[in-house]
Amino acid sequence: MDVDYHQTYKVGQKIGGDVFLQSKEAPANRVVCTLSDGLGSGVKANVLANLTAHMAHKLSFSPMHLTKSAKIIMNTLPVCNERKISYSTFTIADIRSTRGGSIAVQLVEYDNPPVLHFSGDSPTPITANRIDLHREGAFKEEVIRQSTFAMKEGDRLVMFTDGVTQSGMGKGFPLGWRQAGVTAYISGIIRQNPDISSRELSAAITRKAYALDGMAANDDITCAVVYIRKPRKTLVVTGPPFTPERDEQLAAKMRAFEGKKIVSGGTTAQIVSRLFNTKVKVDLSCWSPDVPPASNMEGLDLVTEGMLTLAKVAVALERKLPIHAMPNDAVRRFVTILLDSDQVSFIVGTKINEAHQDPSIPVEIGIRRTIVGRIRQALEQNFLKETVLEYI
Repeated sequence: MDVDYHQTYKVGQKIGGDVFLQSKEAPANRVVCTLSDGLGSGVKANVLANLTAHMAHKLSFSPMHLTKSAKIIMNTLPVCNERKISYSTFTIADIRSTRGGSIAVQLVEYDNPPVLHFSGDSPTPITANRIDLHREGAFKEEVIRQSTFAMKEGDRLVMFTDGVTQSGMGKGFPLGWRQAGVTAYISGIIRQNPDISSRELSAAITRKAYALDGMAANDDITCAVVYIRKPRKTLVVTGPPFTPERDEQLAAKMRAFEGKKIVSGGTTAQIVSRLFNTKVKVDLSCWSPDVPPASNMEGLDLVTEGMLTLAKVAVALERKLPIHAMPNDAVRRFVTILLDSDQVSFIVGTKINEAHQDPSIPVEIGIRRTIVGRIRQALEQNFLKETVLEYI
């Protein structure tokens, strides 16, 4: 289950009024996604959306039915005294992998644009049950849409706030981009790139909506995508093995791995170069003054310097730094490969590097296994990736 989202704030705002949360329950192979749109924009909207999203998220992992959870949320949310509408909207998607291999989805939606289900590049209708609510003070009839359906490999769920469907309003589209326009655009993108990742697709949709608004968003624009696909795997090798006798063991593991391969560390790169009889060539096309340049080696997707680069990768993942805002250097390439992967395996050499024991080096560099632990935790908690660690 490849899950990611992209967001653009309303023009003039430094904080978003849309909130997207995602959590993974590993033993049950279950993912819960929650998208909330707070009334208005800025800090007030962010607080309201955060309150709603976190409440919905917590209740989704409780034993009660998702529809009952939605009713509790609705009864908890106040109605705005001026506009007579709810303070925030929400969409909850509970996605579980069953024993038979199929994917079961429970969907609850309140006042957000309807979620889109794609099978390949074709939109698939979602049949929803209508639950009417009658709350005191609300000027309009409030409806919760509840649906249950199955997904299979190659299917996608696309959820977004009204900042997407209403983009371009008054600027070429009298009533905005609308649901039909968004659907047609997504179909076209998937047709051109059938394997497009959730990160790339969600970013493409928000960028298009931003462009329709004339590069000045009229509202917060948020889009999240869930993509069911075969896992994309990456192997990260860092640090020389404990003894030279284990070098061949490392080479065997690298040869047997199917997926992308990253080597981080100068000594490690020299060992791999010798084992595979290939040369390391410095790549000056991606460079910044803060990080040593990346290198190229036949058979590998990326070769970088070790501790400094790994430390910056850890910070970027922990802070969820947007890739497009990062300098064009080895860290950006490293993070891009990790985020495009579903399963990341780490092989960490345990030979002690005397240079890293120097007390004068920055604290954030630390020891190698500590930094790898931070990267794993960020990948699992922030991006729902699966990770494996092996020492050699």
